[in-house]
Amino acid sequence: MSALRPLAPTDSQSEAEAETRRIRDDAEAIAVARELAAELAPGAAERDRDRRLPFAELDRLSRAGLFAITVPKAYGGAGVKAGTLARVTAILAGADGSIGQIPQNHFFMLEGLRLEGTEGQKRFFYARVLAGERLGNALSERSTRTAHDIETRIRPDGAAWRLDGRKFYSTGALFADWIVAVAKAPDETAVIAFVRKGTDGLIVEDDWSGFGQRTTGSGTTIFRDVRVEPDHVVPYSALFDRPTPMGPHAQIIHAGVQQGLAEGALAETIRFVRDVARPWRDAGVARHADDPHVTATIGEVSIRVAGAAALLDRAGHFVDAASLDPTEETVAAASVAVAEAKIASTDAALLAGSRLIELGGASATLAVHDLDRFWRNARTHAVHDPQLWKYRFVGDYWLNGTKPPRHGAI
Repeated sequence: MSALRPLAPTDSQSEAEAETRRIRDDAEAIAVARELAAELAPGAAERDRDRRLPFAELDRLSRAGLFAITVPKAYGGAGVKAGTLARVTAILAGADGSIGQIPQNHFFMLEGLRLEGTEGQKRFFYARVLAGERLGNALSERSTRTAHDIETRIRPDGAAWRLDGRKFYSTGALFADWIVAVAKAPDETAVIAFVRKGTDGLIVEDDWSGFGQRTTGSGTTIFRDVRVEPDHVVPYSALFDRPTPMGPHAQIIHAGVQQGLAEGALAETIRFVRDVARPWRDAGVARHADDPHVTATIGEVSIRVAGAAALLDRAGHFVDAASLDPTEETVAAASVAVAEAKIASTDAALLAGSRLIELGGASATLAVHDLDRFWRNARTHAVHDPQLWKYRFVGDYWLNGTKPPRHGAI
């Protein structure tokens, strides 16, 4: 595999003309992710601390072909396994938690396209993604009773459609070529509308102010009588009316984000303890790394992180099985396995992020290091879907054989 060029500042002319790589298989996807993570990691603290939005970095990922790894092989993509997608996500999130999360809804919508898109829609949008274009989400709303209720509306307008509504938590929308909105049709079913960035009436605001995941661009998206092309609408309700892997597919990427944050925090803890932190005076050791309390804590965190990684890998097999044979049983089993992995990775990320500051000592709190970003990012990302509900559905499944509900947040 040829080496990737170093990350360079954005140059709109050269970027537009740059050839987008075609990743061939799972192994190449992981190898490319590791190369890119090594480039991204050195600037992660500065991007988070100064809230420098990663336009150039995401263009780099696009040119490297990582946004196209789930495009099916029949359409020219790598068609990677679910576990590979989760591992690629973890690798990127370990380097930069925001960059690791940004592609989540891009892949979520590509899965929706795979399951419900027409042949023409697949050919068109897969080709755009293979060319390096990105999808941003416009799913959740702030004015509704729950984050999953929908007030945004789409209506027919001759041969086309018109879209009106206001969204928030629009992760990746600032960096996207297409905004993908979930809206209610006149018959009250939900649909997915693909809107090209720059369409009249489409407004994307940079107003995300979360204390974590600061550079995900998860702000407001507004649709004011936006025209949607007739072939750019895909059913959404149908993805959950029947058993499909749509929900577990979405969640395994979220689990990958948390796993990456856990692994990144652990690696940073080991580096900081070895190279920077000073021993406590009562320890009687020359090096902080020789303090038995420190070594025991590192052991605890590493076991939790490794255990979460194993559950994530296991969950990938369940999602792949559900993709091959989507039944009530296989989809429920995949949802539960992914929920277990998400619980474990979230707990590991929060633990590792906290222990990083604890073991690093007072110097670990200095803004120059920005080490608190691991915990802030994990805590912010974790509230996307409440942990307590995951425990409840997992327990009900194993205790009573009750299948969890089908939606994208289990």
